[in-house]
Amino acid sequence: MKFKVGDTVETIDDAISGIVTKISENTITVEDTNGFDFQFEARELMLMASGNSLENAVYNTDFEAVKKEKASKKRQTEPTVKPKERHAPKFEVDLHIHHLTKSSRGMSNFDMLNLQLDTARGQLEFAMRKRIPKIVFIHGVGEGVLRQELETLFSRYNNVQFYDADYKTYGLGATEVRILQNVEP
Repeated sequence: MKFKVGDTVETIDDAISGIVTKISENTITVEDTNGFDFQFEARELMLMASGNSLENAVYNTDFEAVKKEKASKKRQTEPTVKPKERHAPKFEVDLHIHHLTKSSRGMSNFDMLNLQLDTARGQLEFAMRKRIPKIVFIHGVGEGVLRQELETLFSRYNNVQFYDADYKTYGLGATEVRILQNVEP
């Protein structure tokens, strides 16, 4: 297609439109609405209107088809949820002591462990009341004392199953709890 200086054009692949200001061999210079000059090859442009006036508009026959194609490319697709992620627990409880209290100064290890276990018990019972099926307790690796105490706590409930949480997401320092809804406590 032959373009002339003064034609209103739009790029096929980008959202740039403007007026042809210069034509030299294979390069067409287009000034956009902000006054910036861009250079394109003729095959990258489509004619919107011939001349400076829209009254003399001569539209490219493929104009509507190209507009629809551009619009469809701009639509964003919703992110697909992978099957594993679909059933991933959304409820996480971080039991690291710095998340539970402003300062652990003056607290003995026994006090810290009791605070962590009380928090875990409270969150587990909250999840049971709210019928939340899965919960992850992030306890860290450490000496394994908190992990053992959590397992003792979880084993007291007959409607709870617990196992290591997803390694890719949490590493070794988390336990996932599944709450069975139709079992008598």
